[in-house]
Amino acid sequence: LHHGSLSLSNFGHLKKAMVKKSRSAIGDVVSREITFHIHKHVHGIAFKKRAPRAVKAIREFASKQMGTKDVRIDSGLNKQVWSRGIKRVPHRIRLLLSRKRNDDEDAKEKLYTLVTFIAADLSKTGRKGLFTTTVDEC
Repeated sequence: LHHGSLSLSNFGHLKKAMVKKSRSAIGDVVSREITFHIHKHVHGIAFKKRAPRAVKAIREFASKQMGTKDVRIDSGLNKQVWSRGIKRVPHRIRLLLSRKRNDDEDAKEKLYTLVTFIAADLSKTGRKGLFTTTVDEC
């Protein structure tokens, strides 16, 4: 059997994969204003688990959006989620996700995400013009 020449040119796709640098999108401090649809995460969940599940869903969403494992939820946001009790969680909520530098020298992660609540009209007519926006920090 003749296999032909096994030069590196035949494996161009592997060569590119080895040379390609891993671009880090999380290297910068940034803030995003987002509407989070809680209802689709707690629909079908037992009443006594809804508010805790909503907080976990927000934490998971923020982690995926900002690329950090360390997610800190502001007490104001927690109060807003729990405002109507454990079972009547708001359907939608407006969030400010802020990726920040960790000042602790012995911290595992360089960056963390702070999730805060933004008061907004989220009725059908009120949320018409609300989109995900990147906020400049001054």
